[in-house]
Amino acid sequence: MAVKIRLARHGAKKRPFYRIVVADGRFPRDGRFLETVGTYNPMVEPMQVTLKTDRVSYWIDNGAIPTDTVNSLLRKEGFYTESKSA
Repeated sequence: MAVKIRLARHGAKKRPFYRIVVADGRFPRDGRFLETVGTYNPMVEPMQVTLKTDRVSYWIDNGAIPTDTVNSLLRKEGFYTESKSA
């Protein structure tokens, strides 16, 4: 089971709002997930990111791989993670 930390899109048409979720890589983008670990709102200036840093750390320590987009959000928030290729 390849666990990933990725974005799940919510919000209205042309008004995106994303949840940062931990999900099995086989599940669809907006489908089943294991846990919500944060949110990302690109529509406000400056963009708004909230994280449960303890849970993100837990999942990364247990082998979850953040997607490129989530990895860049984590870096911008000061939560440094190195991208791992599977």
